[in-house]
Amino acid sequence: MTLLITVFAAVITTVLWYTRKSDKLGLGFLCLMFWGASLMWFVDAVFEYIELKEEYFTPALEDMINDTFLGLSVVALALVVWVVRLLITDPRGVVKRSLQSRAAR
Repeated sequence: MTLLITVFAAVITTVLWYTRKSDKLGLGFLCLMFWGASLMWFVDAVFEYIELKEEYFTPALEDMINDTFLGLSVVALALVVWVVRLLITDPRGVVKRSLQSRAAR
């Protein structure tokens, strides 16, 4: 489930990045994070399959729920990292203007 969630996030982000004319928002960085996480979960799935064989395809409901929460947590963490990076780089100057307007008061 973690692999599925991160692959969906990676594909959606890649499509958004590819269709935009410029990458001012750093969607390329977000794509790399999601594809990296997808690669990590794919390697994990391969090793788990090697260990469990056919049992791999019949997970318990509790394991699927835990994997879903883990996948959503990974996506949320990547989005938080991306937003923090976006606020630090401030490509549109929004944070800078906001701070300047507060200082002028």
